[in-house]
Amino acid sequence: MTKPERSVAIVTGARRGIGAAIAVSLAGSGFDVAITDIADDGADETLSAITAAGGQARFVRSDIADVANHARALDDVLGWRGGIDCLVNNAGISAPRRGDLLELGPQAFDQVLGVNLRGTFFFTQAVAQRMVAASAAAPRSIITISSVNAELASIERGEYSMSKAGLAMLTKLFALRLAANGIAVFEVRPGVIRTSMTQVVAEKYERRIADGLVPMGRWGAPRDVGEAVAGLASGRFAFSTGSVLHVDGGLAVPRL
Repeated sequence: MTKPERSVAIVTGARRGIGAAIAVSLAGSGFDVAITDIADDGADETLSAITAAGGQARFVRSDIADVANHARALDDVLGWRGGIDCLVNNAGISAPRRGDLLELGPQAFDQVLGVNLRGTFFFTQAVAQRMVAASAAAPRSIITISSVNAELASIERGEYSMSKAGLAMLTKLFALRLAANGIAVFEVRPGVIRTSMTQVVAEKYERRIADGLVPMGRWGAPRDVGEAVAGLASGRFAFSTGSVLHVDGGLAVPRL
């Protein structure tokens, strides 16, 4: 019996951290995975992990903020495997500097929104166009990694919080537009995840977690997010399109 062809996923910003964990989880769930990133440092390790998990792997250098080059990146993936079944919007940056909201400048605002929201919107649009134009041989999905800051305000990182709130609306919009095409669209909101991005505030969050910030009493791990994404990409939750999944140990649950 001929082995069924594996589905194909793109994970943006995935050479390390949460994106790498997502890519490996998808590979273990039946996907061949193309990872994109602005640089290739660390990419070989992630590519090897994808292969070890059972998937074919490809690295595509791509700056999500460079909208003019989105088509080139997608053509690379299509030339490699011929189709796209899952897009995971993971690429993003934090605030360049935490500080007083009253001192936030336009350069930092434009930089963060340009990557996290503008770049993600137009990359999603480009992938969605190609998905709609192609016939569906497997479950298809678009999954955007936002943050608990889509809802929980952080006044020291105003531009970051606003960009993540925008991704929440992006999910709703694409869920409605693509529902008739059978493409499920989800938002995943990680909480406090131990990565290089959070290393600069690790000591602060160690104290806050010890004081009860996270009901489950621990940091999240990149794998926690990866496994959640793999579940959503499986097609088993397609009728839940437009939904938000919190991966935060209960952090976002309102409490008295």
